[in-house]
Amino acid sequence: MKQARRPLAVFDLDNTLADTAHRQQHLERSPRDWAAFFAAAPHDPPLAEGVALVRDSAVECEITYLTGRPERCRTDTARWLAEHGLPEGRIFMRGDNDRRPARQTKLEVLRRLSRDREIRVLVDDDELVCVAAERAGFSVVRARWADTSKALQQAQETEGRT
Repeated sequence: MKQARRPLAVFDLDNTLADTAHRQQHLERSPRDWAAFFAAAPHDPPLAEGVALVRDSAVECEITYLTGRPERCRTDTARWLAEHGLPEGRIFMRGDNDRRPARQTKLEVLRRLSRDREIRVLVDDDELVCVAAERAGFSVVRARWADTSKALQQAQETEGRT
């Protein structure tokens, strides 16, 4: 008898699992220094609330990571997840030249994943991503445990960088 696949729990990274506060300064200048912003990501401290939630979710769900980080950050991202003992899971990243808003790119991935899998929950800090996912029928937990950055929020929506 074929065993049913576990549902997915989908987690964002920046300001959901990884605290970006130390590198947000790179987005608060003009022009924004994206290279420095992403180069500092391996030094992000983990966010205890998000880490606890992803570990708890892994008991019943297969973990999937859905980030607005560009594909060129994949090696650093996978290493960071492993170094902090987070559950293994597929990592979906933005194409290096994809500048669409996170609410569009993430919803596209969620819809694709939901074609053949139940998505139990999306955990994300971006309010516009959360609203779009809820409107599409997904269950959402808003990651409200990190300090918000106006520069990062603007980048997520208008510059399509994270």
